Amino acid sequence: MFRTLSMLALVAVVSAHLDHGDQTPIAGPLGGLWYNTLPGDGGKQADSVFSGISTFGRLPYFPCLASDQESFDIAFLGAPFDTGTSYRPGARFGPSGIRQGSRRLNLYGGYNVPLAANPFTSDIKVLDCGDIPVTSYDNTWAIQQVEEGHNSLLMRKPHTDAYEKGISLAGRTLPRIITLGGDHTITLPLLRSINKAYGPVTVIHFDSHLDTWKPKVFGGAPSSVAAINHGTYFYHAAQEGLLRNDTNIHAGIRTTLSGLSDYENDGYCGFEIVEAREIDTIGTAGIIKKIRDRVGTVNPVYISIDIDTLDPAFAPATGTPETGGWSTRELRTILRGLDGINFIGADIVEVAPAYDTNAELSTMAAADVLYEILTMMVKKGPLSVESLNKS
Repeated sequence: MFRTLSMLALVAVVSAHLDHGDQTPIAGPLGGLWYNTLPGDGGKQADSVFSGISTFGRLPYFPCLASDQESFDIAFLGAPFDTGTSYRPGARFGPSGIRQGSRRLNLYGGYNVPLAANPFTSDIKVLDCGDIPVTSYDNTWAIQQVEEGHNSLLMRKPHTDAYEKGISLAGRTLPRIITLGGDHTITLPLLRSINKAYGPVTVIHFDSHLDTWKPKVFGGAPSSVAAINHGTYFYHAAQEGLLRNDTNIHAGIRTTLSGLSDYENDGYCGFEIVEAREIDTIGTAGIIKKIRDRVGTVNPVYISIDIDTLDPAFAPATGTPETGGWSTRELRTILRGLDGINFIGADIVEVAPAYDTNAELSTMAAADVLYEILTMMVKKGPLSVESLNKS
């Protein structure tokens, strides 16, 4: 009896509250309540930088592989592939991790002070196009998916056409793709895609490893599928004529070798080597000079960056870490020193977030590296395929 009376009293209190409360729903949208106007959001209504769906640097997202209704000048494209790795897998989660690490890039407005440009507010249209749907069960098919997915974006008409804008560049203008890996195997299908548009290109390769090993040296290559992996892709690229002769360079190398013949084979593949330890004698300025002297200022250049260029103290989340690497500050300084080079595409690879600290050191470092590359591409503006190939 007492319990029944108590329940009736509670119902009466709740009913009284509802009767006298304001039951009118909150009208919306209320910009002042739900949105902020941080400079990083361009002063527009948007989620806070720590909320919402992750895209690279909070760029607009469009499913470019499903539709060609949106044009772009520069696109970020994920390639979540890691079944070509030899040591620690996990780079299939690299694209999502890098996007997460990039969230704060335009928190204060996005202006790149050393490069004196803001890649988020220029006339160059930049999109995050999502990921290529890559199978994890068949390497041959996955590599084809990466090549075709990349090429389907690369060969589209860009948002900013050099000819239509009156820019003094003869011939076609193509968009530029920045690919989020994935293990380093993906660079081979990316170069195959680029070759269809530009022919052989110059490559700047930041890595602790050569990645030009012959298949019989790296892994034994018991099959044609195993012969293509993250340590042999440049060997195949050289064999297929994807590289411009004697203009390519490695930077940050500090790996052990099977023998000095590895260096000889690397030379046959068309690369010069900058060892990581050279920073102690010639500094960042000397490394920048070596790279610029090798690649020139007129060639079409592709830049591929393995996150293990950085010392594991700065980027532990990678497939094959090597101690004795560069700091994040040193790598970013070297990259900025390449401003003005004709970068026609880029990738960053081997980011495996499962091995990161809970402070997300590696994914933030990877995002910051791409921020430098994006800024240089935006500063350079549209590039003409024909004018580059005539140089």
